[in-house]
Amino acid sequence: MVEQRIRNARVVGSSPISGIIHSVNPNVQRVPLWRFLAPRFWPIWVGVGLVRLLILLPFRLLTPIGRTFGRIAWCSAARERHVAAVNIRLCLSDLEPREVKRLIRRHFEMLGCALFDTALVWWASDQRLQPRVRLEGTEHLAQALARGHGAILLSAHFTSLEMGARALAMHGAIAITYQTPRNPLIAELSLRARAGRAQRAISSGSVRDLLQSLKDNLPLWYAPDQTAFGKASAVVPFFGQAAATNVATSRIARITGATVLPYFPERLADGSGFLMRILPPFEDFPSDDPIADAARFHALIEAHVRRCPEQYVWTYKRFKRPGPDGDPYRR
Repeated sequence: MVEQRIRNARVVGSSPISGIIHSVNPNVQRVPLWRFLAPRFWPIWVGVGLVRLLILLPFRLLTPIGRTFGRIAWCSAARERHVAAVNIRLCLSDLEPREVKRLIRRHFEMLGCALFDTALVWWASDQRLQPRVRLEGTEHLAQALARGHGAILLSAHFTSLEMGARALAMHGAIAITYQTPRNPLIAELSLRARAGRAQRAISSGSVRDLLQSLKDNLPLWYAPDQTAFGKASAVVPFFGQAAATNVATSRIARITGATVLPYFPERLADGSGFLMRILPPFEDFPSDDPIADAARFHALIEAHVRRCPEQYVWTYKRFKRPGPDGDPYRR
């Protein structure tokens, strides 16, 4: 049965994407939910239940509710406000202090909206989401898959990141990479949602599964723009600042022969839905310089950040590096 599902995924992945496959990843080890009935999980269950009830409301009402949640979070999240302020001052140094504060507030509103967007990604049907999601550039993906070596959809951490992955899953078979949340209950719920929508859900540390997915000619949704240390990392300029960056994309593309397609999600300003763009493939990629390859992608991220700055995840310590002078977030 599993082998048949994998064969079906290869058929879809080797031609222009034309179907929706929602088979569960057979390698995902699920934890029974009854193990999360201890009192320490009760507040999380209450919050999850509340959000799941609210997403039953019409989509047009979720945006103002999400913005309200974001404003409430802004009042109490002093640490995140500080991190966002440091990041914005480093990246968008032309902004006046008043503009920085305004942008941080707008960003928290987008984080509030992202809470409900994520809940929709987890639990809403394709029929409900399809009218709200427009996916452009699918011809680039079809052409890449026709080569038979898979495609890397290179994305970045914007607030509509989860919806971007779901848009691809609604369009056809897809493999996604993920990082496990710290809270075990949230980790289990998110894993169930991702494994139920994507053809394969791959932990960020499972390099073998990642390479196998590309070998099977699956599109791979991959967002390597967070801070990284170790053998596969290097310091790459981002908005002119030194950023410890994962530069493994070049090596993955070289090993597999996969085409690399930049992919950016965007929440429309009028609150009507989402626009997801698959851009033309990188030419002459990978080069002999993985740092230069990463810098090319950083330039595209920067352009998209300037397009919708409130939607980039500013609350992450992107510029933290080893060493005594490597933490610009120290107060």
